[in-house]
Amino acid sequence: MELSYCTNVHPAEDLAGVLEQLDAFAGPARRAAGLPELGVGLWLPADLARQLAESREDRELLRERLEANALVLRTINAFPYAAFHADVVKLDVYLPDWTDPRRAAYTLDCADVLAALLPEGADGSISTLPLGWREPWTADADSRASAALKSVSDGLRVLREETGRTVRIAIEPEPGCVLDTVTDVVEWLAARTGDDGIDPEFVGICLDTCHLAVSFADPAAAVRLIADAGLRVVKVQASAALHVADPADPASRDAVAAFVEQRYLHQTRELSADGNVLAVDDLPEALDGLPARGPWRVHFHVPLHLAPRAPLTATTEVLRAALDAVRSIPHGDEAHLDVETYTWSVLPDGVDDLVAGIAGEVRWAATELLGLAVAPPGTSVPGMAGVPS
Repeated sequence: MELSYCTNVHPAEDLAGVLEQLDAFAGPARRAAGLPELGVGLWLPADLARQLAESREDRELLRERLEANALVLRTINAFPYAAFHADVVKLDVYLPDWTDPRRAAYTLDCADVLAALLPEGADGSISTLPLGWREPWTADADSRASAALKSVSDGLRVLREETGRTVRIAIEPEPGCVLDTVTDVVEWLAARTGDDGIDPEFVGICLDTCHLAVSFADPAAAVRLIADAGLRVVKVQASAALHVADPADPASRDAVAAFVEQRYLHQTRELSADGNVLAVDDLPEALDGLPARGPWRVHFHVPLHLAPRAPLTATTEVLRAALDAVRSIPHGDEAHLDVETYTWSVLPDGVDDLVAGIAGEVRWAATELLGLAVAPPGTSVPGMAGVPS
C-alpha cells in the first residue's frame, strides 16, 4: 500500500498557501518521520482545483514543490468543497451535495489535476461525500445524485482514454449522511452499476476507519461485503474515533465533554445491550440525551499514535482489523492509505508542534500498519538534496 497524509489539516485556500504548507509542514514532517519519500493526500478547495485544472503553469509549480520536498501525489480529498477551517463548519461540509452540478464539476477538476501529476504508472483516487446529509433527501434528489455520479464515472473513463491515467472516486460513508454505513454504500452502488449505470471500474468506496468504528460495524464483515458486491476499496482513511466504555461514569463524561467544540460535527453512537445502535448528530446531544447504558463511539479523529487521556480510549484496533481485511480482498493492496487527522487545531489540549504531530502519526502508520523500516529520529535521510529545511 502507498502511504500518505491528508492535507485537510491545513487551512490553505489558494495556490500560494498550498505551496507554503508543503514547505512548512509536509516536507519537514516527512523528514522528521524518517521517510525518504511520502505521499500527500491533497485537499484542494473548489476554486483552486479549477485554477489548477485550467493552468498547466500552475500545475508545474505544484509539481516542482512536491518534488522538492520528496512528496508524491496519488490521492485527493474532495469531500470538503471549501472553507474547511471556517469558525463553524458543521453541516456545511456536506454542501454542495451530489444533487448540485458544482459537486460533479469540482470532482472532475480534481481528477484532471491528479491525472496530470500522478507518478508514471500509478493510479489515482479521490474521496468524496456519501451523496449528502440525510435531511432533506428525496427520491428526486437520489435520482439526480445517481445521474451525477454516472456522469463523473463516464468522465473518468474518457480521462483514461485521453491521458492513459486511471483516476477513481471513492464514496466515503459517514454517520448521519444519506449513505451512513458501508452497508448503505454497497447497497446503493450495487443497485446502480451496470452497462447503463455507474461504472464500478471508476467508482468505489473510501473506508474511513473512524467512521467505521463509530457505526460499531464488524471491520472484516464490512470489507467482505464490499468485495462480495464486486466493488473496490479505492482508499482507506487511517483514522481513529473516541471510545467511551462507560459513558455513565462521571470521569468518562468529564473527559469526553472536553472534546465538545464548535467547528466540526462529532456524531456519537451508543451500542445498546440488544445490539441496536442509538444515534445523535453531535456530542452535546449525546451528553444531554443518550441513555449512557452502553459504550459510545464519537466521530472525533484522534491522533493515531497518541492515546486519549484515561478513561477514554481510541479505536485503533478497528483500523488494524479493517486494514488487514482490505489487504485480503482483490485489489486491496492497491488501495491508498491516507492518514486523516484534521482535528489537531480543535484537540482539547491543542498542539505545540504540528510538524512533530504529523510526523509521529506518519511514522506510526508506516511502522505499525505497513511494517516499513524508517530511519531513527535525527538520522540523515537519503534524497535530501535541494529540499528546503
